[in-house]
Amino acid sequence: MRDAAFWILALILLAGALVVVSARSLVRAAFGLTAALTATAGLYLLLTAPLLAAVQILLYTGGVLTLVVFAIVVVGGEATGGKFRKPFPAAVAAVAVFATLARVIPSLPAGAPRGGLDAGAAIGASLFFRDYVLPFELLSVLLLSAVLGALLLARKDRPE
Repeated sequence: MRDAAFWILALILLAGALVVVSARSLVRAAFGLTAALTATAGLYLLLTAPLLAAVQILLYTGGVLTLVVFAIVVVGGEATGGKFRKPFPAAVAAVAVFATLARVIPSLPAGAPRGGLDAGAAIGASLFFRDYVLPFELLSVLLLSAVLGALLLARKDRPE
């Protein structure tokens, strides 16, 4: 069952990544990125790392994708570009990454350590209740002001 789930998630991840790099529309590329990031969270769940899966969904699939869609809206929506603009350098880079991974992966230890929620509870308590409450809240105010500044800059009838 786990093998079937892995292969299904791997196919979704590869299909989403292919859509990201080959889509002519930025909106379609954003949907492909959503599929790829969500499938990555599913792979984390298969590795029994629920904290990483939750962070993947909240930060990347939720946060980063919201910023990407916001940028698409600010840029003008349906901006299109050439398909496969530089296929040869991209193919060389892909082969180099694959060769590096094929060489490194066999030397890794066979068993991966099991994850759990115990470390996640300690991280959450430290982040939200004890040590990092003030920096966390200041970061949220900073991000909110950056979004408001981007909206102000993107207005067509802004005062000079």
